[in-house]
Amino acid sequence: MRTEPKGASAPVFEKDLLNFPVAKEESKVKGRILVVDDEPIVLKSCERVLAPEGFEVETSESGPDALRKLDNGKSFDVIVTDIKMPEMDGIEFMAEVRKKDPDVGIVLITGYPSQESIKEALTLRIVDYLPKPFSPALLKEAVNKGVELRRKAAPTGPGVLDYNEAIAAKLDEIIARYKEKPGSLIPVLQESQELVGYLPPVVQRHIARGLNLPVSEVHGVVSFYSFFTMKPKGKHNIRVCLGTACYVKRSEEILAKLKDRLNIDIGEVTPDKKYSLESVRCLGACGLAPVVVVDKDTHGSLNPVTALDILKEYE
Repeated sequence: MRTEPKGASAPVFEKDLLNFPVAKEESKVKGRILVVDDEPIVLKSCERVLAPEGFEVETSESGPDALRKLDNGKSFDVIVTDIKMPEMDGIEFMAEVRKKDPDVGIVLITGYPSQESIKEALTLRIVDYLPKPFSPALLKEAVNKGVELRRKAAPTGPGVLDYNEAIAAKLDEIIARYKEKPGSLIPVLQESQELVGYLPPVVQRHIARGLNLPVSEVHGVVSFYSFFTMKPKGKHNIRVCLGTACYVKRSEEILAKLKDRLNIDIGEVTPDKKYSLESVRCLGACGLAPVVVVDKDTHGSLNPVTALDILKEYE
């Protein structure tokens, strides 16, 4: 068990977001979520954000208590857990969870992010890593991604049209260039995504075989880093920032307007393959918030009405 001092409690969300408006609750349960944190305010805040979205939310104030829920036969699609907790820290808790349920989605939240904790968490195939404070939109995005991956269980689906003998040969060339180098996985994934356009399960399995790595490790890295995608993109890829600076300036409303106009959801492509839509946690342009990036063009200081005008530039 780690003995680092917990220190002052870090805020869950920005102060302006503590009174996050409650939306109308959906009748159908989208997924079962367990939130684990020794801070009651964290548990209440996460429940307040997720429950109105149609998720069934349970909470635990410690790792051992959460493990007892799993031992008693309860099953969850996603577990949201803090790192620093008494009795059992988040890394130890996640390791125990993986023994009981290898496919459950895990979202890590922490007020004390570090490269060491990220590295440890990646070995346990987390869905996302959210440093506090984070926006409700980012929490919802991470949980939705975890539920989606849980329903898919693992990257074991059939091949895709973008994968053929010629692509396989080029993937082998990429793998051969990096295979003997330390930390080869990420550069191989980067070049493979540039080649194919995205990283579908069949490509992940090919890379795993070539680098002699478990498919779960490749899948964990792909699902963790936002610049990797498992879905094809349109001719023009639209990214909407949902980071705190953009969120408080109505970026979620901008995203909703774009979804309505394009008639697609996050991660989807329009039928004519002209547009694809993504949400990201930060685009590095907080001074221009709210920000939308189309391809390599940055559009800042938008609002839900003017955001739609940018599509005219790509007609």
